[in-house]
Amino acid sequence: MGSANTQLIDRYKRNLNYLRISITDQCNLRCKYCNPPGETRKLDHKDILRYEEILRIVRISIRLGVTKIRVTGGEPLIRKGCCEFLNELTKLPGLKDISLTTNGVLLTEYMDELIDAGIKRLNISLDTLSPKKYREITGVDAFDQVWAGIESARQKGVHPIKINVVVLNGINDNELAELAALSFKYPFHIRFIEYMPIGREPDCDIAPLFYPEILSCIEKLGPIIPVAKQSNNLDGPAIRYKFKGAPGEIGFISAVSQHFCNECNRLRLTADGRVLPCLLSNIQEDIKTPLRSGMLDSDLAAVFFNAVRKKPFQHPVKFGLHDVAGPMISIGG
Repeated sequence: MGSANTQLIDRYKRNLNYLRISITDQCNLRCKYCNPPGETRKLDHKDILRYEEILRIVRISIRLGVTKIRVTGGEPLIRKGCCEFLNELTKLPGLKDISLTTNGVLLTEYMDELIDAGIKRLNISLDTLSPKKYREITGVDAFDQVWAGIESARQKGVHPIKINVVVLNGINDNELAELAALSFKYPFHIRFIEYMPIGREPDCDIAPLFYPEILSCIEKLGPIIPVAKQSNNLDGPAIRYKFKGAPGEIGFISAVSQHFCNECNRLRLTADGRVLPCLLSNIQEDIKTPLRSGMLDSDLAAVFFNAVRKKPFQHPVKFGLHDVAGPMISIGG
């Protein structure tokens, strides 16, 4: 493994060198668009990949050309041993970029351990600057904890700190300029993400607000300057800008209105051991069963190739048309 003909290149010549790993489907928030109220079946402990199993899968993926890893959940920091796992992950040769997505509630508690584990980049979810509205969106009164976590990360030298803002029409759309203005004061990368209608019957009935409308809410702060994408194939899908003189930047992830599928380089590993070639479809390959039945690394590599072979040219999601059966928390966005 490792030669050009064994790399993860799909039918459309996309080099899939980025693996997002969900280590848990559990979360300490109940966000409307991700983990809606009600009975959401949680995975049994035996169904979740053990850390040593994830590390074996990652080693195989590295030999197939994966160079970038993002660890997600649910909320990854609530899984026992997360920082120890990250410490092992960052030691693996061949990875150029390892980062963590978190809701930030536990960041202050775990910040030093994350730094010691080698985590230098964080994505932190924060959809509002209003503590009251934060509780309405998440079901938890934790805004102050999250902001303290962001400040802790900044003081510890984490860079970039990306603030993920899911744009919710009628909920936080009146705050978009205020959120973008954080980039004037802090070196944060503020990412505005179009709400994605995932699930058969979404509990969160939100009308779409797309990239052009989001941009128009923000442009009143002043002229924005495009930021060029990096050429190392490790950059994300965001359309990036910054305000003149601002230490931070803003970006837009237009997953629904303007597909960036043609340049997608991602695969996903779910907490229960499925390889997903596309976030917004139900295509999946079981890697846990062959792994636990004693298959060789070459057999597990074949699972990746099967997933890559089935990766669609673009996802089908539009408002009123969404075929992803589970909520976002069960996938690990």
